[in-house]
Amino acid sequence: MNQRPGNQLFDAYFTARDMRDVFCDQGRVQAMLDFEAALARAQARVGLIPHTAVAPIEAACQAGHYDFSALGEAIATAGNSAIPLVKALGRHIAASDAEAERYVHLGATSQDVMDSGLVLQLRRALELIDSDLAQLGQTLATQAQRYVATPLAGRTWLQHATPVTLGMKIAGWLGAVTRSRQRLQELKPRLLVLQFGGASGTLAALGKQAMPIAQALAEELQLTLPEQPWHTQRDRLVEFGSVLGLIAGSLGKLGRDISLLMQTEAGEVFEPSAPGKGGSSTMPHKRNPVGAAVLIGAATRVPGLISTLFSAMPQEHERSLGLWHAEWETLPEICCLVSGSLKQALLVTGGLEVDAERMARNLDLTQGLVLAEAVSIVLAQRVGRDTAHHLLEQCCKRAVAEQRHLRAVLGDEPQVTAELSAVELDHLLDPAHYLGQARTWVERAVAEHSALTA
Repeated sequence: MNQRPGNQLFDAYFTARDMRDVFCDQGRVQAMLDFEAALARAQARVGLIPHTAVAPIEAACQAGHYDFSALGEAIATAGNSAIPLVKALGRHIAASDAEAERYVHLGATSQDVMDSGLVLQLRRALELIDSDLAQLGQTLATQAQRYVATPLAGRTWLQHATPVTLGMKIAGWLGAVTRSRQRLQELKPRLLVLQFGGASGTLAALGKQAMPIAQALAEELQLTLPEQPWHTQRDRLVEFGSVLGLIAGSLGKLGRDISLLMQTEAGEVFEPSAPGKGGSSTMPHKRNPVGAAVLIGAATRVPGLISTLFSAMPQEHERSLGLWHAEWETLPEICCLVSGSLKQALLVTGGLEVDAERMARNLDLTQGLVLAEAVSIVLAQRVGRDTAHHLLEQCCKRAVAEQRHLRAVLGDEPQVTAELSAVELDHLLDPAHYLGQARTWVERAVAEHSALTA
């Protein structure tokens, strides 16, 4: 194998190695060669070419036989990767079997080779992504159940709201992962299809044997034969890219939450620690959220790449000029970015370090104000909504002005104590008693995950 050098400094950080293997030069060339080998087998099955030609063609369809640097240089002249590859394939076969060389690439066009090869790569990419999503879902389900009753401050507009639980927050991440897995399952029948149309989509070069060959080729590649070739109908690829974009965005949300919880001022949840992880070149004390950075970075980069896919959809007639070319590196790069994000998400969520005591202290930073709603709801049932709301609003302002705990201010307010006993006030101002349906949300998210996994 002669692989061209590339920018590899950041690959280990932003891309999973197994996904990069799918889309490296070796992976791309092998997928196209797999198409050519399958085409020969399919044509032999229906009697278009002799069976004796199959073995020499198959033997030559190994990526290791070819010089990727030379192919890359030839692409600059040919305009796509299939033309120089098919020529090199033919030369390789002819060196040992001139007769077999006559039957290479019969009736196919360059885009058939490249698009079907891409679909083979995407099938593997989808398997990798789905496997990581399933693993991430299980990790999140476990963590959500572990922290189902661990209170922390809910935050709206970056300010303390009412209490939630860490389990509920994690269940939110889990629900997004489950929906992404569902979307991937739903799009598989539309994505994993053969591309085979010949010069302009009619397969005219194969005459009456066209459909039998197309069906046999689809079977050889374990792909579905679509209703027609899709040379310039790119919705299948754009749909997949869009779902990957949703995955990247959902993982970015996870990363954003963790990075905020790791802030010094919060200090509630941390990425797992490791020697040398998250340090600074100048500040020995730093513990940076390096995993969350990948999740947020991918969520930032992927939308722009997806916009390229959408921009490339209005392709001209039966073969596009430039718009098709714009896809070649775009969708693979999206796959690679999402794969790296998933790997980091697995590392981060599997070893979450949780400071429940810090969560409790942070909940009390506003000295009971986050539970003003709890008191107001109960008081409203006794004195009316407007009266209760106005009364609690005044008490909250007094608590802030006097730098006192809301419980103390409420205990000094005759209009409150006339309706609520000390025991009731203590109960209402305990965060553990104002978690609503947090446990239910966790249970439902875990159940949905389990139903998909079963």
